[in-house]
Amino acid sequence: MKLVYVFDAYCGWSYGFTPTIRQVAAHHPDLPVEVVSGGLFTGARRKPLSAFGYIQGANAKISELTGAVFGDGYERLIADGAFVMDSEAAARGVAALRQAAPDRAVDLATALQDAFYQDGLSLSDPDTYRKIAQEHGLDGDRVAAAFSAPETRAAARDDFDRAAELGVTSYPTLLAVAGDRVVALSRGHATGDQVERHLATLTA
Repeated sequence: MKLVYVFDAYCGWSYGFTPTIRQVAAHHPDLPVEVVSGGLFTGARRKPLSAFGYIQGANAKISELTGAVFGDGYERLIADGAFVMDSEAAARGVAALRQAAPDRAVDLATALQDAFYQDGLSLSDPDTYRKIAQEHGLDGDRVAAAFSAPETRAAARDDFDRAAELGVTSYPTLLAVAGDRVVALSRGHATGDQVERHLATLTA
């Protein structure tokens, strides 16, 4: 059995899920975790932050339920409103980091969300991935170069296809997969303890 974590780096609820996925991964080092990017802000949904009037209200709810803290850098982006979230670029970044350290995909994916939601860094900027890679002891230049490579673009498309194949339509979604059997451990907000209880029923 393995876990499949389907998230979107530009999804606030995925950001709020960070403590949960970190806890579950840490408690089950024997369970591989496949990290898959969703395509929340692609195509016609690639718009400036100002076009999403619900974001501040949603962020308040996320903070209330999960304790997530939105940093000053991110708040400045919200106030300005011009920043465009591009989930395809973020998925390329996830793929580049994942390629550099496959066994640390959860840590790197959640660090990516910290970079946006705390520091307000663009997930379309190769320098963001260089910084994260270096902070995690990886080759920053190599990761930054991989961000724009054709194979990384293909990996982002493959992630979107994988999410659709698994029937995931909202983020975050955490699945347990064993062969052809796919069981949802959580969709949207859930605590680590709630996920652990679901997981225990599968491993008992």
